Amino acid sequence: MTPFEVLAVVVALFLLVAGLLPGLLAPGDPLGIDPAAAFQPPSPAHWFGTDESGRDIWTRVVHGAGTSLVIGFAATAIGLGVGLVLGTIAGMLGPAVDFSVNRLLEVLFAFPGLLLALLFILIFGPGVWTATVAVGLSASPGYARIIRGQLLAVRRSSFVEAATVLGRTRRQLLLRHILPNTLAPLFVLGTLGVGQAIVWASALSYLGLGAQPPAAEWGAMLSAGRTYLTTAWWMSFFPGLVIVLTAVAATVLGRAIERRARYA
Repeated sequence: MTPFEVLAVVVALFLLVAGLLPGLLAPGDPLGIDPAAAFQPPSPAHWFGTDESGRDIWTRVVHGAGTSLVIGFAATAIGLGVGLVLGTIAGMLGPAVDFSVNRLLEVLFAFPGLLLALLFILIFGPGVWTATVAVGLSASPGYARIIRGQLLAVRRSSFVEAATVLGRTRRQLLLRHILPNTLAPLFVLGTLGVGQAIVWASALSYLGLGAQPPAAEWGAMLSAGRTYLTTAWWMSFFPGLVIVLTAVAATVLGRAIERRARYA
């Protein structure tokens, strides 16, 4: 493993522990206020400083990992699920359906993913789960196109042609031969997508459309700190740093898995 991959694994393990056992790393209350300790800079007592209400930012960052990871994984699962359905329909139901689905994907690609998420939230209202679904749906066109291409490549392979000659039905071809070989790259796509989903969900929370204050969610913390950037920079710096590290770690791990799968 390269040094960058080792660092990515360390970050991933830290996030996993923070998401599952936040009290192990930060036993305090992420919502507990202490006005007398407001706006304290990073110190041995408060590693990441405190916010305007005296809440410990390290504790809030650690406890916010669970929410951010759930959003990232759930949004990625939604995107992959919708993309799998659209990609399978396009690749398996003939040229006319393929043409129609492709035109739909091209229309969706004409809009930035974050704009699609904003439109969804405009219709259904802000909130954590609304933002999660919005991020997942906005990522689904990209997944659908990748899955469609992979599915078409598998359909043209020699073992599928041999199964067709042997009289296998379309359903048997899809379930026994095509989908198992199409789904293999989805793990890599999912690993790469989690980081992107967390960034998008944090952006929506930053705009006030996702998690709402005083929730210990990274995007909401980033938004709360923007008012005090000149006097308490640490309120936005550390949540933003964790978001960046999470996205970079997910990308590095995804690329490493992809590279090893390619040469396996």
